[in-house]
Amino acid sequence: MSETADRLRRYLEDELGECQNDDLQARLEDLDTLEGLLDEDIISNDVQTLSALGNETRYRLVRLLVEADNELCVCEITPLVDVSDSAVSHALSKLVDAGLVTKRKDGRWRKYRATSRASALLTVLDGSR
Repeated sequence: MSETADRLRRYLEDELGECQNDDLQARLEDLDTLEGLLDEDIISNDVQTLSALGNETRYRLVRLLVEADNELCVCEITPLVDVSDSAVSHALSKLVDAGLVTKRKDGRWRKYRATSRASALLTVLDGSR
C-alpha cells in the first residue's frame, strides 16, 4: 500500500472508528474526482491575476480604477500615484494582461477602466475585513 493510501486509511480510521477497504476505495475515488475538477488553465489564469495584485503600485491602480467607476485617462491616473510615468505604464500593462483593467485608445490618449473581475476581487477583499 502506498504511503498516501496508508495515511488516508489511518485518517479514516480516526474519523470513522474503523476503515474497510471499501471505505478507502470510495474516498480515493472521491479525491480523484476532486482532483479532476482542478483545471490547470483556470488555476494559471487565477495565479496571474492574483500576482498582478501582489504589487503595491498595481494594487493602488486597480483600487483607484474601481473607485472611479469610470474610464480614466493615463494623464489623470499618473498624478495620483507616486511613481514614474513609465512605472504607471508598465503596471497598467500588467493589469491589462491579467484581465483586471481594460485599455482603449482615444486619439492620442489611452483610457483605462477596471473590469468586473477587478471589482469582484476588491469586493471580496473589502468583505473579509
